[in-house]
Amino acid sequence: MPIARRVTAAVIVALAIATVVWIGDATAATTNEADLLARARALELHTTYVAPPGDPASHHAAGFAQVICSAVFISGLNEKFAAENVGYFTAPYAQRAKLGKPVVDWDTRRVTVTVPGGAARVAQFIGDQGCVTYPEGRERLEYTPRAIPSELADPATQDWPMGDRIESERRPRGVNWAKVGRAVDAAFANPEGMTAAFVVTWRGQIIAERYAPGITLRTPLESWSMGKSVTASLLGILIRRGAYELNQPAPIPEWQTPGDPRAAIRIVDLLRMSSGLRIRAPYDPDFDPAGGYPDHLYFYTGTVNSFHYAATRPQQWPPNTVGRYRNTDPVLVNYLIRLAVERRGEDYLAFPRRALLDPLGMRSMVIETDPYGNFLTQGYDLACARDWARLGNLYLQDGVWNGQRILPEGYAKFVSTLAPAWVADGRPVYGGFFWINGDGEMPIPKEAYYMAGAGGQFTIIDPAHDLVVVRLGHFKGDEPGTKDLYKALALLTAAVPSRASAAGH
Repeated sequence: MPIARRVTAAVIVALAIATVVWIGDATAATTNEADLLARARALELHTTYVAPPGDPASHHAAGFAQVICSAVFISGLNEKFAAENVGYFTAPYAQRAKLGKPVVDWDTRRVTVTVPGGAARVAQFIGDQGCVTYPEGRERLEYTPRAIPSELADPATQDWPMGDRIESERRPRGVNWAKVGRAVDAAFANPEGMTAAFVVTWRGQIIAERYAPGITLRTPLESWSMGKSVTASLLGILIRRGAYELNQPAPIPEWQTPGDPRAAIRIVDLLRMSSGLRIRAPYDPDFDPAGGYPDHLYFYTGTVNSFHYAATRPQQWPPNTVGRYRNTDPVLVNYLIRLAVERRGEDYLAFPRRALLDPLGMRSMVIETDPYGNFLTQGYDLACARDWARLGNLYLQDGVWNGQRILPEGYAKFVSTLAPAWVADGRPVYGGFFWINGDGEMPIPKEAYYMAGAGGQFTIIDPAHDLVVVRLGHFKGDEPGTKDLYKALALLTAAVPSRASAAGH
């Protein structure tokens, strides 16, 4: 998320198509925090908050073990480098010093982190489902991991976008190549930004690309909440297949008792981060790190059935009234995805690969699970920059890929339209599991939208310039790396013609 919209590094350390409704002026200035909080208090329901169970130190250790496991066995990073630079979100840097150093067992492909005076936490690489952290004191999963190989040919034998071959001498006309080169330099300008991968496509063609030493065009890197947009994509596929409708009440089994107010929450409310469910998240405007371990992180580190935990949270506000960036909503959409896939008699573990990843040529993506086999695409996902560029281009092309419609017609418009509850809050920045540049913070059109993940991970879709820009970096370089990205974006939008200027000619 952009700097002004996300928890700062200091806070992280302290944690040690249905009808689209347009409300208000998308260019309106954000309300001040006092007004935003007063509005939320006026709408709040009388329910009780229940904190996540367990020892926060143990949760931090679980997050640390998972991060190192993924960095080492999926991204191929050195474990000491990863411990210093990667994945502060679930394993805050300040908390790492209070835990035992990660012990990597290469034979069993597991990582162990000890808690002083407590139990060790263990994460293990399990294959195509990536790494999973075991429940405390137990090394057993509630499902059977298995291989889900890609059915695609070697990418070296296929042209972009389905493969990795690119005609290096072919340069499209109308591009200011000097500015493109300066944009790439800007993205890597500050070494403290730790930019790892940078890919730019214009009209679907790669026009710029660079990687940090040791990173290749196929290296899966930490991507965090960009996975929420993968969740939106998987649900969109199911909507196109007739499994759901956007405006229907979300059929969460735990909400079907007569009189349960959560039964009024629609699928569209979940996609817009407007369900109103009560948890604590670091992105809440009134979040206090001293208030205990936040549920938003517990979905990663609790090693419980994340779907059931999310479904049992009480209601804080009526749905579609208050916008809050909370992991309950994408976790519950993932729950709906599993319910629909299994109801249709399909293979849940294979569904992302067969329905989305293989059709787009996304071979590198790894989506990790909780111990119950539930995909945690709210943020436990890794992929290479080119694969994120492929997904971005699916949306740039209105959900059509190689002439085949993958997403419902108009779905790209839906996810990139401001969520009414967020607009009502005076924050014109969120759509449907995509962020929107509605407040103009980025030097790109306000209609541009993007996937964003903690630590400075971005896939930006700028339809006005036919651009998709991907920036991945190591977590420690979050803020300087994001500032470099903004400078690169300003150069890129000046380097290519806009659709408006092309139409004028």
